[in-house]
Amino acid sequence: MDKAIVTQRPQGSDKIWTRDFVIICIANFFIFLGFQMTLPTIPLFVEYLGGNDQLIGIVVGIFTFSALIVRPFAGQILETKGRKFVFLIGLSLFVVTVGAFGFMVSIFMLFALRVAQGIGWGFSTTASGTIATDIIPASRRGEGMGFYGLSGNLALAIGPSLGLVLAGKLSFQTLFLLCGALGLGAVFLASSIHYKKGEKSAVKTTTRKLDIYEKTALQPSILLFFITVTFGGIATFLPLYSLKQGVTGIQWYFLIYAMALLFTRLYAGRLYDTKGHKFIYIPSALCIFIAMLLLAWLPNNIVLYTAAIFYGLGFGTVQPALQAWSIEKAERNRKGMANATFFSFFDLGVGIGAITFGQIGYLFGYRSIYLTSALSIFISMIIYLYFLKKNERSHL
Repeated sequence: MDKAIVTQRPQGSDKIWTRDFVIICIANFFIFLGFQMTLPTIPLFVEYLGGNDQLIGIVVGIFTFSALIVRPFAGQILETKGRKFVFLIGLSLFVVTVGAFGFMVSIFMLFALRVAQGIGWGFSTTASGTIATDIIPASRRGEGMGFYGLSGNLALAIGPSLGLVLAGKLSFQTLFLLCGALGLGAVFLASSIHYKKGEKSAVKTTTRKLDIYEKTALQPSILLFFITVTFGGIATFLPLYSLKQGVTGIQWYFLIYAMALLFTRLYAGRLYDTKGHKFIYIPSALCIFIAMLLLAWLPNNIVLYTAAIFYGLGFGTVQPALQAWSIEKAERNRKGMANATFFSFFDLGVGIGAITFGQIGYLFGYRSIYLTSALSIFISMIIYLYFLKKNERSHL
């Protein structure tokens, strides 16, 4: 099969809003909407099947670990088989597995299906991010990735709340079939993107026998890991924790969080392009740190909503900056692997967070989950300062 990448614009062009960029954003919205609708409802479904907090953490975590395992291979195949091949295969597998969730009658069967879903997710999101990178001009990469991320944020604004509302009105089977239908829409959209034969990198790169990561993407990806550990605790256990605390506004939490994320898209990408990560990381990490402490406290809805604002501002600003940072130094024929490295650490953080916090919540209570999350953010700030000093010494 021929190598393929998305059509490149003429040299010097700095347009972001091309036809292919709009299509990849809409496809990304559909696949993320289907995913976000399952995010708060999978724990409820596991509970419905008779599972406890430990099993909830494992079922959520195994999805991200299976995605993590396949991402390096997805990155390699992106450069050998092409973007379209990886994207469509991943989306199709995601559609089939999500649509089948509601037919599961045991946690073991659900567990196996989550492994397959993670493989589809790993392929599709690695390809999607790389396709967006192909389309966006390098001079506006931070801004472009911010707008691309906006499509996922819009899904986040709608998905969790919609999923929770529908879970109270529809059967789990119908809910998951709807999520699969959204993924099917993404498949049709992805099929309409114009693909073209790509060019080899002008700079010769060495080939490792075990090619599972892109070295230039490691620093931002490691930082992302400590950030997304917190996401594992929120997505998996916050609905259950808020109910235990007698706080009933969890649907509004996800909506407010998403609105704060959307607000960051007005400035986050351009801020990275003009100021760099030095101007972004520490303030964003501090916002997330405050949000975790507020969730550990959580006496009422006002504190819940305030935590949503801080978390949305922090995560929404730092995530596109870290993604732009992870791909900016990679060679053209390594962009796919750089995106695979970035999302692998994203998955690793969410997976370890979900599984570890399942044990912590079971042994010490839900409040301990968010105190541990705050510690993770504090560690990330120390690591960032170390990277900063190391890079300055190396003149990077």
